Amino acid sequence: MQWTWRYEKADGSVVSPVPEAAVTSGFPSQAEAESWIGESWRALLDAGVEQVTLLDGDRVVYGPMGLEPA
Repeated sequence: MQWTWRYEKADGSVVSPVPEAAVTSGFPSQAEAESWIGESWRALLDAGVEQVTLLDGDRVVYGPMGLEPA
């Protein structure tokens, strides 16, 4: 399966259009998806993404996870 992030607003609605900072093609592993979000969350937040949900195919792995710093 492909590991992907769903890019969302705070209310859970999907951000549309998907920001340029987002990867839409997917990742080969959970570790690669998590590494990428760790490097890219600031750019996504600046582009209007407030939270993300990790998917393995159609299955929700976890989320939503807010991007605002604690």
